Amino acid sequence: MKKFRYLALAFSAAIAFAACGGTAENKPAANTNASNATNSNANSAKPVAAAPSKDALYALEKTGWEAWKNRKTDGLDELISDKYVGFSSKDGRVDKAANIKGMATTNCTVNSYSWSDEQMNMVGPDVAVLTFKGDQDYTCDGKKGPTPVWASSVYVRDGDKWRNQLYVENPVVDSKAAPPPAKKGEVAATETTPDALTEALMSVEKAAWEAWKVRDAKGVEGAMAKEFLNISGTGRRDRAASLKNWSEPKCEGLGYTFLEPKSVQLTPDVALVTYKANATGKCDGVGVAPTMWVASYSIKENGAWKNAFYTDVAR
Repeated sequence: MKKFRYLALAFSAAIAFAACGGTAENKPAANTNASNATNSNANSAKPVAAAPSKDALYALEKTGWEAWKNRKTDGLDELISDKYVGFSSKDGRVDKAANIKGMATTNCTVNSYSWSDEQMNMVGPDVAVLTFKGDQDYTCDGKKGPTPVWASSVYVRDGDKWRNQLYVENPVVDSKAAPPPAKKGEVAATETTPDALTEALMSVEKAAWEAWKVRDAKGVEGAMAKEFLNISGTGRRDRAASLKNWSEPKCEGLGYTFLEPKSVQLTPDVALVTYKANATGKCDGVGVAPTMWVASYSIKENGAWKNAFYTDVAR
């Protein structure tokens, strides 16, 4: 979290597609006019980005890392989603404007970086989640950055482009290692009444956390989408591995509170909620992470929100 690029590292470029038309048929004049009007509307429709490939999106991700390495911030306003969300150890949850400002003003020196174990998962047809392990040698404001890290970079379809919407990274840790200490001295934001979307998404979060608290495996599973994915400092886990990780350890004294939830609708069937989580207790003798930022993506399955991608980072 010392990397004061607001954990962006993600730029996007347009991926357009060409549509092909068929031959015209002989029709009465009235039908021809209707057809011409339809074709005119179709021709004026906004282009749609092609379905992404893993290689194409990782090429965009590399563009972002190279821009960060070379201190080039031109075009960020166009290349980062207006719905961008990130986390900073200094400023907490940040939006697109704060992210761009941080990229432009922070003093970083990047000597090298490399990736391994790259994977792409789709949350519906319009949201792509890239996860990978990054090794990096850099300093920002004189402080050496963490390495290696597990990184998550989310891209969303926006017309004829794919744009970065979130970037989070966690330093790689041993699952038996003690978590970082709780952040102290935070000034709590004024709590406001959540909107309907935030309430709906947080009900999924509360159901999953409550099931985790009381060691209810079926309850945890009930909150998960069919293609669930989780990534943290201990690695990447699919649905089965996540369920095992959250339900099998012997735990005691578990508790949690949520603060400052905020949601954003990405597509009609995919939405993101971010929030602060505070937790207590131990699992298999190791304390749980006490304070964190959470980013949780949900997708509608049979009309109900289900958690599809979950990551958190110490704050």
